[in-house]
Amino acid sequence: MRKIKFIQIRNIAFTATLIIFTQSCHKADNASLSDNSKYVLPDSLAKTLVFDSIQNCQVTNTITLSGKVAFNDDEVAKIYPMVSGVIQGIQVMLGDYVHKGQVLAVIKSTEMAGYSNDLVNAETNLRVAKKNLDATQDMFKSGLASQKDVLTAQAAFEQAKSELNRVKRVLNINGGNANGETVVRSPISGFVVEKLVTNNMSIRSDNSSNLFTVSDLKNVWIIANVYESNISQVHLNDPVEVSTLSYPDKVFIGKVDKMMNVLDPTNKVMKVRVVLPNPDYMLKPEMFANVKVTNAANQQAMCVSSSAIIFDHSQNYVLVYHTNADIKIVPVQVINTVDNRSFISGNVKLKDKVIASQTLLIYDALNN
Repeated sequence: MRKIKFIQIRNIAFTATLIIFTQSCHKADNASLSDNSKYVLPDSLAKTLVFDSIQNCQVTNTITLSGKVAFNDDEVAKIYPMVSGVIQGIQVMLGDYVHKGQVLAVIKSTEMAGYSNDLVNAETNLRVAKKNLDATQDMFKSGLASQKDVLTAQAAFEQAKSELNRVKRVLNINGGNANGETVVRSPISGFVVEKLVTNNMSIRSDNSSNLFTVSDLKNVWIIANVYESNISQVHLNDPVEVSTLSYPDKVFIGKVDKMMNVLDPTNKVMKVRVVLPNPDYMLKPEMFANVKVTNAANQQAMCVSSSAIIFDHSQNYVLVYHTNADIKIVPVQVINTVDNRSFISGNVKLKDKVIASQTLLIYDALNN
């Protein structure tokens, strides 16, 4: 009986030892499996990666405005008719380049015929007054005329000379032509950007319409619209980048040159002006333009390359790299993004090394 009990106790002890040993082995296998399932960045991939580090940067803000290319109003000449008449001999077309003093057209005018007649009369009166003065001076020397007669003749001569000068100035202002025509010339060098007349068209000097507009397009204005909500983000001398539909790969660099400190009553926008050099005449008036305004805020924040930011499930992350076997997914908050730099806050430190390429691939591998 004792022997049977001893055998039963021995069997129970053996069974318990076996169970404990089996559980220990199972735990060891699980631990080994857990270690083997941890993601390790392959050396071949690590050699191709781009890394960046967390830095301390001055926060900058950007805002994109809509605008258009406009003439430089300081270098624009609107040419109005000085006399009434019929315009003929137009020698330029819209878009032509003209030089200062170049003839644009000729106006046949009855007013110019009257000015020509005034010139003839003034020249005749001056000759008569000169002969009368000479004769009076000779008579004065012979005692046949008084000093008063000489002074009267001298005054008449000066008046005739003054009248002739006046008539010549009027003619010069109106083209200087004594044949009943006035010549329309360009007052500046530039492009004909407006042409509002045709040959044989009757014009009047009291009409408010101009004949031509000539503009020097060596520099142009960009007029941009700033909505009320964005006025505080735009300042005088802020650097800007201007792009157009015509040249999508070309960026024109300038700055805010002037702020029109009133709102347009119709659109409720404030206008700002950017002056840009235009040596190759690439920018044409009335082109649409996108104006990106950048200004520096008076604060510092951590920044990193925008390519290092991963967005998933309404949260931004970065991959902080220590070794190929030690890569941590760290959530961050993006304050602002300017060009290829993102300003961030979160549980990261300055000089932390982060992965800035193949981020989605590595992020998915770490999560799986």
